[in-house]
Amino acid sequence: MSSDDQTRAVVLGGSIAGLFAARVLSDAYDEVLVVDRDELVGVTGPRRSRPQGRHINAMHVRGRVVMEELFPGITDELIADECPVGDFAGSVRWYFHGKAVKRTDIGFIAVPATAPLMERHIRERTHALPNVTFVEQRDIVGLATTADRRRVTGVRVRQAAADTDETIAADLVVDATGRGTRLPVWLEELGYGRVPEERKKIGLGYVTQHYRIPGDPLDGDLAIIPVASPESPRGAIFTKTDHGRYELTAYGLLGDHPPTDQEGFYAFVKSLAVPEIHEALQSAEPLDEPVAFRFPVTIRRRYEKLASFPAGLLVTGDAVTCFNPVYAQGMTVAALSALTMRDHLHSGATPDSLAYLRDLARDVIDPPWEMTNTVDLSFPGVQGARTPKVRMGQVYLSLVQAAATRDSAVTTAYMRAAGMVDRPEALMRPAVVARVLWNALRGTAGQVARQLPTARPVRP
Repeated sequence: MSSDDQTRAVVLGGSIAGLFAARVLSDAYDEVLVVDRDELVGVTGPRRSRPQGRHINAMHVRGRVVMEELFPGITDELIADECPVGDFAGSVRWYFHGKAVKRTDIGFIAVPATAPLMERHIRERTHALPNVTFVEQRDIVGLATTADRRRVTGVRVRQAAADTDETIAADLVVDATGRGTRLPVWLEELGYGRVPEERKKIGLGYVTQHYRIPGDPLDGDLAIIPVASPESPRGAIFTKTDHGRYELTAYGLLGDHPPTDQEGFYAFVKSLAVPEIHEALQSAEPLDEPVAFRFPVTIRRRYEKLASFPAGLLVTGDAVTCFNPVYAQGMTVAALSALTMRDHLHSGATPDSLAYLRDLARDVIDPPWEMTNTVDLSFPGVQGARTPKVRMGQVYLSLVQAAATRDSAVTTAYMRAAGMVDRPEALMRPAVVARVLWNALRGTAGQVARQLPTARPVRP
């Protein structure tokens, strides 16, 4: 417990998930400490502990809306810091199976920012909260608990070059340490059993580079996004970003990774299903070297399935679920997780950890996890259970994408679901289904769907 009558929450990790958590905790606790192994205050570039900070980290529509709710005015701050702005669908050239979707404004903006700039703005707004303090350059060693191990009472940390640990007392500890979290190990050591996990090997690799490009090769648009598909398992995100720069991340699955030498990288981009990105690079001035990142498996840790869980402990962000980063769901899920956390906070009273974890699993993680699992398993080399539900989902999603190349109303419905404004089941509304079937089962678009190996009758 924290000292005297003041309540204290401690967030492990200064990640975006940790910062969102600190924001909602600041309304319920007298003091919030954010502990991280890196230096945080005043940092403007990529952090050592966030290797993905050198790559595109997109914020989906719903994530930006929640971010604005938690930090009013932050969207305008990003725009004032020379981030471009445009409609999430109408200003972006989306391609599915190599075909352009029917363009339309859906009424939600995108504000592309490089990962360090986006994180800096969120971090600065969090640090400005009067009861939030950053505890920097501390390695997180373990949890402190009561003698019966039923309650977490703090965290043990160690400063660089120090010989002894320091214990920071807390009424609540939130693990936001990301993919490499040690929490499953600690829970097992404390007697809570092994945390069930779901893993799926996708063999993703991507390479990112930044450019200056004279003129406007996108002719007023914001980005070009050819999405990888089973018949063309390479994709890219090419976008305008802050301070007049362009950012390109090209990716491949199942070991088909872009090379990091300049000539090889350009050749990989040339092999994409659409030529516009390679054409735009002909006049580009590279600002850095191509940088690679490997993402072998997706991971979902099912803490909510444990029979019991320590009081005074919550988990958020990639420490719970590591999504395929191609779908750019991580930051939005982190923002939504903070809202779920807020619903379980009552003026400093200890939240029910398992109730929070169950709500998080059902309301926040299940929808995007199931949707992206359906897409991942459409690639024949990805191992996993292709249940009748998954196969039917693959068929219908392919029909939706095909119909979106012909009907802007389907584009709107799909982009609202992909942007996490609506839950995926919104695509099954009768009006949407009617448009999908009418548009997707005729002409060239219908041929794409009918070629799918999964598009065969499935018995109930």
